Order: sequence, then structure tokens, then C-alpha cells
Amino acid sequence: MMDSHTPAHPAWLTSRRLRVHGLILALCLWSTYAWILSSPGLLDRNRIVKGADFLHFYTLGSLAHEHRGEQLYDMQAQTALIQQSLPQLGPIRFVPLYGPQASLFFAPFSKLPYPWALVGWLLLNAAIYALCCYAVWKTCPNLQSQGMLVFILALAYPGFFHLIAWGQSSGLALACFTGAYLALRSQRFFLAGLALGCLVFKPQLGLATAFVMVGAGEWMIALGALLAALAQLSAGWLYYGNSVMRDYFDQLVHVRSVFSQLEPRPYQMHSLRSFWAMLIAWPHLAFALYVTTAVAVLAMALYCWRARAPLNLRFAALLIATVLVSPHLTVYDLVILAPAYLLLADWIVADGTASARNLGMLLYLGYALPLFGPLSIWTRLQLSVPAMAAILWMIFRATDSQTEAVSDAIAAEV
Repeated sequence: MMDSHTPAHPAWLTSRRLRVHGLILALCLWSTYAWILSSPGLLDRNRIVKGADFLHFYTLGSLAHEHRGEQLYDMQAQTALIQQSLPQLGPIRFVPLYGPQASLFFAPFSKLPYPWALVGWLLLNAAIYALCCYAVWKTCPNLQSQGMLVFILALAYPGFFHLIAWGQSSGLALACFTGAYLALRSQRFFLAGLALGCLVFKPQLGLATAFVMVGAGEWMIALGALLAALAQLSAGWLYYGNSVMRDYFDQLVHVRSVFSQLEPRPYQMHSLRSFWAMLIAWPHLAFALYVTTAVAVLAMALYCWRARAPLNLRFAALLIATVLVSPHLTVYDLVILAPAYLLLADWIVADGTASARNLGMLLYLGYALPLFGPLSIWTRLQLSVPAMAAILWMIFRATDSQTEAVSDAIAAEV
């Protein structure tokens, strides 16, 4: 997402080259996806149910529609329900971890036959993604002349591709972050908090935000987030009662015991926890390294926020920190980084310094490296994670440089 006049790395970061790369990538990804789905029936050519994870949401919606809260966290009961409603699929197991309010959201989809519900869900996800990218792009004055390039790269973004391919719910998380960013731009801090609090349906994506907002003393944002989270959880509690909420919190407390089932494909994970777990053979050492590096990431994000860096930089830092520190972060969750890439690209074009242009190369890598995640099966090294960490470091250094410049200017005046 660089401007064609950017002088650094002319062989790589030009609008024309990025446009070609994006077109090739989009063609490869979406033509492959269309071919995989072209098989008749509910199973694709890989013998996986079409929509993959959406089947779990569809099942949760069915339980909500029938008011069967006692089965929301019963894996065996849900497997039996899937076999009963869609016997051609065979036994399929999902780890039930979503809050009870999520089942209420998907209840309307469960009233439709599965194929039609899936089409509706995928179209909704695509619409949310398009609207979020458009809304953030409109706030980027230096990218307004690059509308076609932004469209192509947004279409080819691996995070968006996996969101659709898996039929996942991360598009809703993207909407929460985008809404928060737009509210912050207009100084509506409580509204930004309400948007961020809605992330409680994926609580792992709210950890970095909670730490940064409390650490930075953003109390109106924190209050809005708390009220939104409580309101969302209260909807599930009022509908199902106390026993379901106890089951939900019990699942969260014991989530580490189901990580092996929750993450059957470690190479699709893109956070610090999975990075160290794949790289280090000793679990306790890997976890210690995860905690240590997560603390460093949170400290950098907090510094950017407390130093009052430009909103585009500190919000991008918040999104990248969210991905890195999350204890469970799958490739489709990377869709929440779309606003970060747009905001950083806009800043790079405006800044024009050598460090900004180096950040452009890191953005290129961070955008593309999730495609090579399966290589970590053999290398044990998930390259996307150090690339994202390097991007955060560059944002931190840019913020630090700006803070020093302001301090020097104040000292000179005195």
C-alpha cells in the first residue's frame, strides 16, 4: 500500500508491483477456493464440511432456538445433534468455548437450511470486511489516490481469505475494532469503549486492549468496554439462567486442558504463545518465553498510547499487540490487522523517512508471511510472528523519536 513516488526499495515497493502481486495472489486464492467448493453436497473436495467452523455456530444457534442451554458446553451432545440434523457429514466435533450470547446471535441462521445459512453468513462477513476497510481507507488522506490498489490488496489479504474459507466470526471482531477507531477519531471515548467491550465474545482479543486502556488511564474507554461486556454476557444469562453461565466460566478456567483439540493445526496459529510452543520443545520454558515477550509487547503498546503518538500509529500498535499476546490466535483472526496495515501505509507515504520506508518492507512481509504458515510444520518457525513484532518495534521507535523531538523543542524554548 505504498505510493508509487516512494523512493526507497524501488524494485519492490511500487504501486505497480504491489498491484500485480495482489492480483496474482487474489486470483490464486479465490480460484482455488472456488474449485474446492465446487464438489456437490456439503463436503468440499478435501472432504471437509463447507463453511468449516460455521457448522459450530449453526449448531449453537439451533440450541438457542430450542432453548437447550444445558448442551451449550456439552461436546458429545453437539456432535450427536450434528449427526442427527446432517447425517451425511458423519461425526464432527467442536470445542464449545463461545459465550452463551453467541448462540443467540446465530439463532436466526439456524432457522434456514444449512447451505442457505452458510451463504448468508459468508455474505455478511464479506460485507462487514468491505465496509470496515472502506471506512478506514476514507480516513487515510495519503491513500485516496490508490483506491484500486487498496481494493486489490484487501481482496487478496490472507486474513480475509481464511475468514471466508473457515466461515469464522472474526469479521465481527474487525467491526468492533473499526468502530472503536472511528469513535476515537471523533473523540467519543465512551462509544469507543462500547465497541471494544463487544469483543467479549472473543475474550482473547480483548486482553491487550484492557491492559493498555487501564494502564493509560483511559477510564471512559474502560467504563464503556466494561458496560458493553456485561450487557452482552447478561443477554446470555437472562436467556439461559445461572447454570449455563457457570458452565461457560468453567470452560474458560480449564481451557488449557483442551488446547490440543482447540488447535489441531498449530501451523495456523500466529501469536507469541504458539510461536514459542512450536519452536521450544520444553513446554514450561516455552510458556515462560511467551509471558516474557508478551510483557514486552504490552509495554511497547502502552508506551505508544501514553506518549500520545498519532492515533494511526498507536491504534495500529494496539492491533498488532492484540494479535501477538493472544493466547489463541488463528490465521483467520489476522483479519483484524486490516485497519493497521491501512493506517501504517498512510503514515509511511506521508512520513517519507528511511525508517518509515523500512516499515513498508515489514508491512509487505507481515501481509504475505501468513501464507507460508504451513512451512512451520518442518521448520518449527512461524515467520509471521517476528515480522509482526518487528512492525511493533518500528512503531515504538517512531513514537519514541517523536517524543524526544517534542521534548527537545520544549527544552529549546525554555
